[in-house]
Amino acid sequence: MKDNFSGHAAYYARFRPAYPEALYNFILANTEGRELAWDCATGNGQVASELSKHYNRVQATDLSERQIDNAIEKGNVDYSVQVAEQTSFDDNSIDLITVGQAYHWFDFEKFHNEAKRVLKPDGTIALFGYGLHEVDDKVNELMNHFYHDIVGPYWDDERKYIDEQYKNTPFPYHEIVSPEFEFTAKWSVDHYIGYIKTWSAVKHFEKAKGFDPVDDLEKEIRKYWNEKLKLIKFPIFLRLGKV
Repeated sequence: MKDNFSGHAAYYARFRPAYPEALYNFILANTEGRELAWDCATGNGQVASELSKHYNRVQATDLSERQIDNAIEKGNVDYSVQVAEQTSFDDNSIDLITVGQAYHWFDFEKFHNEAKRVLKPDGTIALFGYGLHEVDDKVNELMNHFYHDIVGPYWDDERKYIDEQYKNTPFPYHEIVSPEFEFTAKWSVDHYIGYIKTWSAVKHFEKAKGFDPVDDLEKEIRKYWNEKLKLIKFPIFLRLGKV
C-alpha cells in the first residue's frame, strides 16, 4: 500500500472533509453487533471517533505512524500501525470494518482475505469515499480545469477507483443496496485551499515540477470568493456488504 500522506499528516487532519451522520446511521442500521469495530486506514481517526460512540471498542489502524500521531484521541479507540492486508486481530472477532477514502490503495485480494478472516459470521464491511466536490459555477470551472488538466497527470493510477465510486473494484460480499449521500459544509477560502493542498496529486506535481501548483489556483479562486464562507458539497459513495 502506498503512503502518500505521512508527509503532511497534520494538514490532513486539519483540512480533510468529514462524513455525514446519515452515512453512519445507514451503516449501523445494517450492522448486528456493537462489540468491536475496525476502522482500517484510519488516517486522522475521524471515522474511528464516530464509531466510538456506538461500539464498546474500536481498533483503528494505519500504515502511517505520523497519521496515528495526529489522530483524534478517544478512550475506547485503540490506534496501531498496521497494514490493511495483515493484522494482529483474532479470527471472527470484528462486527464492522470501515474503510474511508482508502480502499483504492489496498491489495484487493489480500485485504478481502484478511477482512473475511477477522469478521464475525454476521459481520458487515463498509467501503466509502467522496468524489470531486462542488462550490459554485466559477469555482467549479477553475477546479475542474485544475483537477483534470493541471494535476490530472499526477494522480496515482488508483485514483480512477474513486472517480468510478468503487463500482469496478472487487467486492466479494453479499451487497446491500445503498443510497447516495452528501457532505456539506461552509468553508473559508483558507480552509478550502488547505484542503486542496492535501491532494496526493498536488504533492506529486510539486515533487516533479519544483513548485506548488495551488499557488496560481489560489490567486484565481480568491478573485471569486467574495463571501466569508462558501457552501461546499461532496458526493459520498458507499459499498456495504455482509460476509
